[in-house]
Amino acid sequence: TGKIKDANITIKYSSPSVKGRTIWGGLEKYDVVWRAGANDATTFETDKDIMVEGKKLPAGKYSFFLLPRANGTWTAIFNKEAKDQLRVDVKVKALKETQERLIYKIDKKGFALEWDKVSVPVSVK
Repeated sequence: TGKIKDANITIKYSSPSVKGRTIWGGLEKYDVVWRAGANDATTFETDKDIMVEGKKLPAGKYSFFLLPRANGTWTAIFNKEAKDQLRVDVKVKALKETQERLIYKIDKKGFALEWDKVSVPVSVK
């Protein structure tokens, strides 16, 4: 849970571990929509309308998915009632050290999923 501008953001997720496995392109296949956590779908909730990567996302609770790709950008998906509310492309960043357990971080610029050697930052205003 965190705050971006005046919006309260809550991300609920299960946190898998790397455990020596190949994550990207192995356990989590490229070009296949992934629930962005373990066990159940990850949820993303905002109590105010926000701009995600420059596109409006109305206040509400969404299932959050990622579409990982081997190169270039990944797609972040906010889904409501079995329909995509918003899809945005995001540029992933390499982490200097392995992040063993999947985590989400929220700061004033947005949020990021970090796992293995990858950070997936999503800009929010």
